[in-house]
Amino acid sequence: MTGDIRVDAVDPAGAIAETRAAADASSRRRFLLAVTAGAAGLTALASAPAARAASKNDVAILNYALTLEELQAAFYSEAERGKALSGQTAVAARTLGAVERAHVGALRKVLGRSAVAKPFFDFQGTTENQDVFLKTAVAFEDLAVAAYKGQAPLIDAPEVLAAAISIHSVEARHAAWIRFLVGAPPVIAALDEPQSRDEVLALVRATGFIARRPRTASRRRPKFTG
Repeated sequence: MTGDIRVDAVDPAGAIAETRAAADASSRRRFLLAVTAGAAGLTALASAPAARAASKNDVAILNYALTLEELQAAFYSEAERGKALSGQTAVAARTLGAVERAHVGALRKVLGRSAVAKPFFDFQGTTENQDVFLKTAVAFEDLAVAAYKGQAPLIDAPEVLAAAISIHSVEARHAAWIRFLVGAPPVIAALDEPQSRDEVLALVRATGFIARRPRTASRRRPKFTG
């Protein structure tokens, strides 16, 4: 999903590291306020009559988004509980985990009985090593941005589209933050390419993170997300 990201390859002059060191508490607070806004559109949608009359196509798209959000929420939640992260990486896991859990809750409220079951996960120890966690988080967030962009033109209801776009913009902020922490450029190109549902699901299957039973390859706690 992403290659091996090396700080010296993308920031030879140390500008990213210098900027990271200069970031103050007020800027972090402003960012935290911004990323928590993503579920607002879905919360409004959940109380709207349109949510109860969503097309089969929109229900399928929302369930697809829900699966991706469950994956991200579980990943960050497991990392937070494992306590293997430190510094701003630990702050990011805690903050983004809360946002992804809010996305999950809002999507489940919208879908009601049409929501798919929560999967089981096996993160194979990626939540228990800070460097591996960051690279995996970059891959997850980049994939989420591409996934939402790929589905936006296919959505039927304007209310569902508005909610999806509100989450898409927050996922883009997540991707920029995690890329900043790993030392990779937040912006790679002038235009981002979308990815289809088949492409995204193939990548997710290839990770082996969605499992038939709740388990992990690591012997350390937490043994599984559930």
